[in-house]
Amino acid sequence: MDLNSASTVVLQVLTQATSQDTAVLKPAEEQLKQWETQPGFYSVLLNIFTNHSLDINVRWLAVLYFKHGIDRYWRRVAPHALSEEEKSTLRAGLITNFNEPINQIATQIAVLIAKVARLDCPRQWPELIPTLIESVKVQDDLRQHRALLTFYHVTKTLASKRLAADRKLFYDLASGIYTFACSLWNHHTDTFLQQVSSGNEVAVLSSLERTLLSLKVLRKLTVNGFVEPHKNMEVMGFLHGIFERLKQFLECSRNIGTDNVCRDRLEKTIILFTKVLLDFLDQHPFSFIPLIQRSLEFSVSYVFTEVGEGVTFERFIVQCMNLIKMIVKNYAYKPSKNFEDSSPETLEAHKIKMAFFTYPTLTEICRRLVSHYFLLTEEELTMWEEDPEGFTVEETGGDSWKYSLRPCTEVLFIDIFHEYNQTLTPVLLEMMQTLQGPTNVEDMNALLIKDAVYNAVGLAAYELFDSVDFDQWFKNQLLPELQVIHNRYKPLRRRVIWLIGQWISVKFKSDLRPMLYEAICNLLQDQDLVVCGLHYALTALPVDDFEFRTDQFLPYLETMFTLLFQLLQQVTECDTKMHVLHVLSCVIERVNMQIRPYVGCLVQYLPLLWKQSEEHNMLRCAILTTLIHLVQGLGADSKNLYPFLLPVIQLSTDVSQPPHVYLLEDGLELWLVTLENSPCITPELLRVFQNMSPLLELSSENLRTCFKIINGYIFLSSTEFLQTYAVVLCQSFCELLKEITTEGQVQVLKVVENALKVNPVLGPQMFQPILPCVFRGIIEGERYPVVMSTYLGVMGRVLLQNASFFSSLLNEMAHKFNQEMDQLLGNMIEMWVDRMDNITQPERRKLSALALLSLLPSDNSVIQDKFCGIINISVEGLHDVMTEDPETGTYKDCMLMSHLEEPKVTEDEEPPTEQDKRKKMLALKDPVHTVSLQQFVYEKLKAQQEVLGEQGFQSLMETVDTEIVTQLQEFLQGF
Repeated sequence: MDLNSASTVVLQVLTQATSQDTAVLKPAEEQLKQWETQPGFYSVLLNIFTNHSLDINVRWLAVLYFKHGIDRYWRRVAPHALSEEEKSTLRAGLITNFNEPINQIATQIAVLIAKVARLDCPRQWPELIPTLIESVKVQDDLRQHRALLTFYHVTKTLASKRLAADRKLFYDLASGIYTFACSLWNHHTDTFLQQVSSGNEVAVLSSLERTLLSLKVLRKLTVNGFVEPHKNMEVMGFLHGIFERLKQFLECSRNIGTDNVCRDRLEKTIILFTKVLLDFLDQHPFSFIPLIQRSLEFSVSYVFTEVGEGVTFERFIVQCMNLIKMIVKNYAYKPSKNFEDSSPETLEAHKIKMAFFTYPTLTEICRRLVSHYFLLTEEELTMWEEDPEGFTVEETGGDSWKYSLRPCTEVLFIDIFHEYNQTLTPVLLEMMQTLQGPTNVEDMNALLIKDAVYNAVGLAAYELFDSVDFDQWFKNQLLPELQVIHNRYKPLRRRVIWLIGQWISVKFKSDLRPMLYEAICNLLQDQDLVVCGLHYALTALPVDDFEFRTDQFLPYLETMFTLLFQLLQQVTECDTKMHVLHVLSCVIERVNMQIRPYVGCLVQYLPLLWKQSEEHNMLRCAILTTLIHLVQGLGADSKNLYPFLLPVIQLSTDVSQPPHVYLLEDGLELWLVTLENSPCITPELLRVFQNMSPLLELSSENLRTCFKIINGYIFLSSTEFLQTYAVVLCQSFCELLKEITTEGQVQVLKVVENALKVNPVLGPQMFQPILPCVFRGIIEGERYPVVMSTYLGVMGRVLLQNASFFSSLLNEMAHKFNQEMDQLLGNMIEMWVDRMDNITQPERRKLSALALLSLLPSDNSVIQDKFCGIINISVEGLHDVMTEDPETGTYKDCMLMSHLEEPKVTEDEEPPTEQDKRKKMLALKDPVHTVSLQQFVYEKLKAQQEVLGEQGFQSLMETVDTEIVTQLQEFLQGF
C-alpha cells in the first residue's frame, strides 16, 4: 500500500466509518477489514492519527484500528503478520513526538505503545525506555505529561508479564531506572506541595497529575521489580517516606475545596499511596516487616484517634483498615504452635505485632469501632425511613455496600476479635453489662449505642460461645426488647432479630424456638418494620438448620406462611423477593406434605411473579427453587400446576432460549421432581421431552440429571415414551457413547437396562441399535469393571426376559463375528463366568444367575460344555441372596417380595414419591424379586436331568467341583 496515494483513500473510508448512517458505515467497515492485512495499512493509520489537523473522531478510529492490528498481526507467527521492516518504521514513528493534544487519544496511543512494548521491548525496541526517560525531562508541559503517561502504561504492561525470562528482564529494567523514577516522583511531588498554597488551580492540577502518574510508575517498579526489595535501600527509603508524604498530602486537603477536580485527584493520589503499601505487603510480606510498626502507628492514629479529624475521608479510612487487617491476619506473621519451627522473620513480625497491640491499644480500637464506626448515621436512618427496602438490599450486599465503610469496619472487628479474643472478650462483655434492661426511647444516642454493641455481639458470636449465656439473655433481655412497639425502638428491634439470627446456629436451646417463632410472627405483622428488618427476621427463622423440629413449628405454620406470602407480594426489590422465596422454599421443604392446605395463594401468585420477572433471571431461579419444593410438598397433587409448571420447564430447559444459561440447572431439577411426583403421563408432559436431545448434545455437568429425567419417563409410561422418543433417544445415545466418559457410558446403559426391566418386550426393540455394542463389549472383555457389570446387567435382562430377541441378536452377532451361533454363545458364557466378580450389586448378581440358568434345560453341547460355569455362578448367587431362618434352619431368598408393604415414614424421612411407588410396583413383577433362585436352580437341574437321563446328568454334574456340588446340595435341602 503506497503511503501517499493510500492516505487519501483510507482517510475517506475512515470518515465514512464514523457515520451514523448504516448504509455508509457498513461498507466502510468491510473495506477497513479487507485492508487489515495489507502491507503499509498501519503506516497510513499512524500518519492519520498523528495528524492533529484531522477530525478527532477519524483520528480516534484510526488509533483503535491500529491497536486491534497489534493484537492480531504484530506477532511474527501470526497469520498475515506485519513485516519486520514495517514494524521497525512504526515503532520509530510512535515515539517521535509525545504531543497529542486530546486526552482520550493520548491515552489510547500510550496503551498501544505499551502493547508493542509487551511484545518487542527491550530486544527489538531497546530505544523505547531511554526515549521515554529523556522525554519526561523536557520542560514542555504537554510533551512531559504524554511521555509520563506512556511511561506508566509501558511499565504497567511489562510488570504484568509472568514468564521467568520476562520477569528477569523487568527486574533488570527496574534496577536500571528506579533511581530516576524516584527522583522524578520527588520532583513532581515537591512542585505540587509548593504550588498548593499558591491558589493557582491550573498549576496545582498539572503538577498533581504528574505526581500521580510518576507514583503509578513507582508502584509497579516497587511491587514487581525486585526479588528481595528489602535489600534495596532506595526501595525501602521510598516506602518509609510514604508515611511522611501521606501526612503532607492529607494536610493539603485542608486547603483544597471539596467539590473540584483537584480534590478528586488529591484523594486518588492519597489512595494510591495506600495501594503501594497494600500491594507490597501482599507480594512481599517478609520485606514488609520493617514497615509493620510504622504502618500500624500511622493507620491507627488516623483512624482511631483525633489525628485524623478533618483530613480523612471514607475511602482512605477503608484502606487504612485494610492495612491493619492484612497485618493482623497475615499468615507469614503467625508463628507455628512450636515457636522453634517458625522462621526468624515470622518471629520478628509476631514480636512487633504483640508489642504494638497492647491491652490499651486493643481496647481503644474495639471501643472506637463499636461506639463510633458501628453507629448508624443520620444518612442511614433517613434512608431507612424514606426507602426501607432499598436500604436493606444495599446493607446486605448491594454493589455500593461492598466498597463502603461499614462492611470494612465489621470485617476488621471480626478479624481483630478473633486474633485477640482473650483480651477483647472482657471489654465487649463490659459494654454489654452497661446496657442491661430497657433503654429510654427518648435517648436516641443510647439506642444507637445499644444497636452498635448488639452488632458487635452478633459478629463475635462464635468467639463469645463460652462467655455468654445466650438462652438467658434471649429470655430476659432480647425478647422483651422485641416487644417494645415505640417508633424510635424500630432500629433496635431490627438489630435484636439480626442478633438472634447470628446466634441461632451457635448457641440456642431447641426449647426456646416456639418463643422465637411467635416473636417473628409479631415482627412480620409490623409493616413499618418488616421490610427493613426482613433479612434479619428471616435469618433468625431457623428452618434450615439441623435442630429444626417440625412439631414445634407446625402451630405457627399457617400464620408464618400467610405473612411471608403477603410480604412477597408487597416488596418490590428483586433481592428481597428472592430472599422471601428462599425462606418460603425452606418452610415448604421442612414441613413437606403438611404445607398443602396453605399453598393455594402462592400457587396462584407465582405465574404472575414469573411473568413480571422476565428481565430478572436470578429471581426466576428463586421461583424455580420454590416450585421444586412446592412440587415435592404437593406430591401427586402437583399435577394441578401443569398449566403453569410445564411451560416454565419448557422455557428453562430449552437451550435455544437465552435464559437457559441462568435457568437450566434449576429447570432440570424441577423437571425431574415433576416426573417423580407425577401420578400419570400427560401429552403436555410427554411433549416437554423434545428439549432433551439438544441437552444431551451439550454433554454438560447436567448430564446426570438428564439421565435421571429419562429414567423418570421410562418408569412413568414406558410404552408411550419409547414409542414416541426411542428412535431419537437411541441416536443421541449412540453419539454420546463415542465420546463420553466411563461414568457416562454407565449412565446410558442404566437407562437401557431400566427400559428392558420395565418393558421386556418393547425395550429390546427400541434400543436394538445399542445392544450389538453391549454384546461386543462382553465378548471382547470390556476392561472397565463398572462398564462390564452394566453390560452383563443389560444382556441378562434380554436373555432372561426376552429369549426370542436374544436368539435373533445372537444370530446377528454371529454373522458380524463370522462365527457359528453356538460357538459365539459359548464364548459369551465363558466371559460372563470369568467376569462375574465385576458385578457387585446383589440384584445384578442374582439376575446373572437367573439369566444363565434360563439356558437350561438344553441338549446343546456348547451349553453343556459350559454347565460347570453356570452352576458356579448359580451357587455364588445363592450365597448372595440366601439367608438362614434361625427358627427353622431352612434357607430363604432374601430378595423375594411377595406383596406391597407401605413402610412407615418417620418424621425425619421424606414420604415416598409417586416414582418410588412405581418402582415398588415394578419390583413385584421383576423376576429378581419374584422368582426364588433356590427353586429356579432346582427346577432347571430337574429339567436338565429329564433331558439327559440319570446317567447323562450324573456325568454332567461330575464336571462341577465337588465342593461346589456340596454347597449346592446344602442350599437345595428340602426339595
